[in-house]
Amino acid sequence: MKRSRRENGDDDGHGDAEGGGKNKIREGAEPRHSQGYALPVPQTQESHQRTAADGREDLDGTATDSKTFDDLGLPEWAVKTCRELGMRMPRRVQQRCIPPVLEGRHVLGIDETGSGKTAAFALPILHRLAEHPFGVFALVVTPTRELAFQLAEQFRALGSAVHLRITVVVGGMDMLKQAKDLVARPHLVIATPGRIHVLLRDNPDISAVFSRTKFLVLDEADRVLDVCFQEELKFIFQCLPENRQNLLFSATTTSNLQKLREHYQDKMYVYEAYEGFKTVQSLKQQVIFIPKKVKDVYLMHILSKMEDMGIRSAIVFISTCRDCHRLSLMLEVLDQEAAALYSFKSQTQRLEALHQFKSGKVSILLATDVASRGLDIATVDLVINYDVPRFPRDYIHRVGRTARAGRGGLALSLVTQNDVELIHEIEALIEKQLEMIEYKESEALSLMKKVFSAKNVAEMRMIDDGFEEKAKERKKQKLKTLAEKGLLNKNKRRKQSKEFSEEGKEVFGAKNVEEMKTKTENTKRFVKEKKVKRKK
Repeated sequence: MKRSRRENGDDDGHGDAEGGGKNKIREGAEPRHSQGYALPVPQTQESHQRTAADGREDLDGTATDSKTFDDLGLPEWAVKTCRELGMRMPRRVQQRCIPPVLEGRHVLGIDETGSGKTAAFALPILHRLAEHPFGVFALVVTPTRELAFQLAEQFRALGSAVHLRITVVVGGMDMLKQAKDLVARPHLVIATPGRIHVLLRDNPDISAVFSRTKFLVLDEADRVLDVCFQEELKFIFQCLPENRQNLLFSATTTSNLQKLREHYQDKMYVYEAYEGFKTVQSLKQQVIFIPKKVKDVYLMHILSKMEDMGIRSAIVFISTCRDCHRLSLMLEVLDQEAAALYSFKSQTQRLEALHQFKSGKVSILLATDVASRGLDIATVDLVINYDVPRFPRDYIHRVGRTARAGRGGLALSLVTQNDVELIHEIEALIEKQLEMIEYKESEALSLMKKVFSAKNVAEMRMIDDGFEEKAKERKKQKLKTLAEKGLLNKNKRRKQSKEFSEEGKEVFGAKNVEEMKTKTENTKRFVKEKKVKRKK
């Protein structure tokens, strides 16, 4: 019998397929430890916990006590590697979390995106591995394939002095080869939950490979602990030694992480540099009110002005795979080079798209939320929300792809008359007003005929390449998988929050809604006049 993508571990939980969104973590859900896959506590570990207040002294990425990497208990080779990589001083999360990891404690680290969390767990793991080299020494679980490959690159860079052997286990790749690689016992395995679960379940020999594993890392822990990975995590945890160290790192906190923290109480070191859902100060956040029908026109105009704006590269976030594919075809017709990253593509195609963007071969990346977490690309100066995300937390992750590590950046959201409520929610969550900017409408709409023509060509190409049929089949398979896991009823759209801040209400009040309607009518009139002129 042919396996489904999910059965093969191919579904890495992005939730960006046509017609679907991410499964929202249920508020008030039972904690993970009550579901049968608790993170066991080593019997010999010393108890310690860091309170949230302790980590809130300084939010610029550095700690108030100026420690060096030498002060953190790292070996000379690790300190030297950090210097060679340009890491002169440890960042705040590294100062706080590396010592307790080296002391053998469980660690929960919560800090903003781009704060240096990867090195906070990678460096102490590599230090311990160098002392006792064997495989599999550590298992790192991350929610997306792209993050898995990025983590592998970062581990290789930080562990260049220890001849590190790494295996990446994700969907979309040859499972037989992955199984063979695991049996060879690499030092480090970086995996998405779906694929490693299938390999452990279907290959008894592979479970034995993890019998001595010392570290389990959950990167982007808020997402990994999402309900859609529940069954996979249960099985994975059962295959690992109970006396392992558990390291969880996340940019945001969730009810699941809070309940996990309460469960461990003083048995887990908790570092939380977190004051709600914040965006970094160096990020400029703007919105443009536009009529929905000409959204593609405005997008193309903005992209065509990147060089004039001094922007090196941009990520355009789109909510559905269909629109991502359509826009990539449209830009191709318009001779605008861009790479596209979404879950319909094969793993080889996804890696190639990411490589083209990272290397600078193309300056524009069109992506669904598969690219919204963890990806660290220094040259990203601009994030465009082609679609305003349905969930405010996703906005934070998206815009976190720019203005990283103290650098500046711009986040620009294209807001239509249907998005006002979503903008309210985002502003209430981040406790900040988004700057509304006036755009030269006549200049943008000068591209309308050209863009509309390219859009029509793109849609015809989608019919020819069978995209719609593929989308229907994937949606059918996704619904089947959710039904089998008992998650179909839990995957309903959340209720709209009514607890908006007063500041958020003032930004997009009734007056601006009326202005939006007027602007829409003006655009319709403009389009109609153009059509009349063409007929004449």
